[in-house]
Amino acid sequence: MKITLGYSPCPNDTFIFYALTHDKLDCDFEFEETLKDVETLNRMALLNRFDVTKASFHGFGFVRDDYCLLRSGSALGRGCGPLIVARRPINQIELCTKKIAIPGKMTTAYLLLQLFVPDAKNIVEMPFDKIMNAISMGMVDAGLIIHESRFTFPQYGLVKLVDLGEWWEEKTGLPIPLGGILARRDLGVQVINKIDALIRQSIEYAFRHPAQTRDYIKKNAQELDDDVIDRHIKLYVNDYSLDMGGGVVAVEELLKTAEGLNLIPHSSKPIFID
Repeated sequence: MKITLGYSPCPNDTFIFYALTHDKLDCDFEFEETLKDVETLNRMALLNRFDVTKASFHGFGFVRDDYCLLRSGSALGRGCGPLIVARRPINQIELCTKKIAIPGKMTTAYLLLQLFVPDAKNIVEMPFDKIMNAISMGMVDAGLIIHESRFTFPQYGLVKLVDLGEWWEEKTGLPIPLGGILARRDLGVQVINKIDALIRQSIEYAFRHPAQTRDYIKKNAQELDDDVIDRHIKLYVNDYSLDMGGGVVAVEELLKTAEGLNLIPHSSKPIFID
């Protein structure tokens, strides 16, 4: 059975899916992978483009009727949230009046920005890897950065205004749910559960054989520095990635908050298919 699969070229995703897409597992499925940035994946999920796809948890809020969440593969944790950065310090009230670059309106980062500064309206969408340069050149006043950008923004002469992950954690006491792996509900419970188990096996393989994954990761990464790649994987691939477990409470809280503010459609569908 062929399964279309979408995930990002970021180190955490290529680390997670290396074994699954390089014939390292005993598998009944043929995976046909496509690598796109997470906002493109969010948009493609709206069109049901993939059987299985990485998506922001904010993006998941728009496609719950068609997709369910898998228990493996998520980016969820503490100290790993998006940052708001700028060339100089800007307070929260002043930030509302500034031009802010974001990596996409369906990203969890943008949902958190809306919760933090709901009156901010001067928003500019651009690819996540272009945001820091846009700030440093004065094209925008501030920017919302994700992925490996949280490790490299000082190189652009930028300062951190707020860590939205820390803000969420202090507000809720919960880890920050950034993105997860979704599967089309019409694949059925049996197929979905098999794919979920394979993704966990793929992560376990990568943890056992990290050196094998490095060439594939570097082939697709925006940032090629080994230390940055290692820090990225360590931050975003953790126990929640193997199995979301109690982290589902954080996902439920994020979706409930967004629904309550009418930032995502209301849905009666359960998060998981089972």
